[in-house]
Parts: sequence; structure tokens; C-alpha cells
Amino acid sequence: MTLSLNIGELFNDSSSHALVDELRKRTSVDEILEFEEKFNSKNEKNLHTYICRFLKNRSISRGLASKWLLTIIKNKESKIDALLKENN
Repeated sequence: MTLSLNIGELFNDSSSHALVDELRKRTSVDEILEFEEKFNSKNEKNLHTYICRFLKNRSISRGLASKWLLTIIKNKESKIDALLKENN
């Protein structure tokens, strides 16, 4: 992977384009979630924050953003449901 996952506070045009390119490469749910996990472990802000910023700035399509965000949200919800079932 050519993109340094540690974006930090320096989020310029080239790094945002590189991040969008990396996300576009991921087409399956597993690939998206794997990338999210790696990204979140190496950056101060979570991936969903950047996706929302891209959406706000109209850097990506609504369809693409919704695919990524729904994948991330469904994964979080399933983890919460599993924890709730485990504790009951």
C-alpha cells in the first residue's frame, strides 16, 4: 500500500485524494472493515470522520459514502448486539 495510513493533522488535498483512492479499491465488506481497523489504529480520528468530511465537501458521491458508512455502522451494531447477548 502506497498510502501512509497515519494522516494525523496534516490532511491536505493529496492525502485526501489518496485516502479516497484507497477506499475505492475496497469493494467487499471485509476489505472495507479491514481497512477501517488499520486506519483507526494509526490515526487520531476515525475513518468515519474523514468519510463525513469528504461527503460534506462533496469530494465523494453520496452513494459511495453511504456504502462505506453503512458497512461501518452495521459492523458496529453487530458487535454491540453480540456483546448484549453475551451479557444477558
